[in-house]
Amino acid sequence: MREIFIFIETFSLTPKYFLMRKKLTVLFIVCAAGMLMFLRCGNSGTDQETTTTDSVKTNDYGGYESQEKWGEHLTRIAGCNDCHSPKKMTDHGPEIDWDRMLSGHPAGGPDPDVNRKEMESKGLVVTNDLTSWVGPWGVSYTANLTPDSTGTLAWTEDQFIYAIRNGIYKGLQGGRPMLPPMPWQEYKNFTDGELKAIFAFLKSIKPIKNQVPPPKPPVSAPPAAKK
Repeated sequence: MREIFIFIETFSLTPKYFLMRKKLTVLFIVCAAGMLMFLRCGNSGTDQETTTTDSVKTNDYGGYESQEKWGEHLTRIAGCNDCHSPKKMTDHGPEIDWDRMLSGHPAGGPDPDVNRKEMESKGLVVTNDLTSWVGPWGVSYTANLTPDSTGTLAWTEDQFIYAIRNGIYKGLQGGRPMLPPMPWQEYKNFTDGELKAIFAFLKSIKPIKNQVPPPKPPVSAPPAAKK
């Protein structure tokens, strides 16, 4: 055991040992530099990948191929066709008339045949095909949302977003409030991206000329508020 210790001690004091130590030091420095370069390149790749991923997410369109397709999906699930598209009667009851999709209450179409004064006094809401509604606020008609001059042709994206966010007809500041049954109080929770997609879809559909009549006020004054 003592002989081995002496051998190691003797060997460690030779010039060969110092040369080997020098080589090991140089090798360590080279390896460390290589590792730093590798890590730097790896981080650069990660940054690039993150940037690319963020870019994809920005143009994600909810998983749809275009902004218009995403808007069509949102319009369907939000039930816009239920009120803004005229209906046609079938063996299974009223169904959406897709040839007049989102064109609003047909011009000249009849109001629900009811005693409006009685309906208003009882606080009842009545409709026939969901495009015209009688209630305590009077009579309201669903708007033409197609890109025709009688619809949304002159609307801007900012107007549309303002209208939904604030419940203002046509998104014009100082304009009249939107009337029931338009559920803008719920729709205002759409993100800007979703509203922009819906607007893009509305601008892409077939324009239909249909001048929707203005709303009618109540036939009787609303009941006085209880004190």
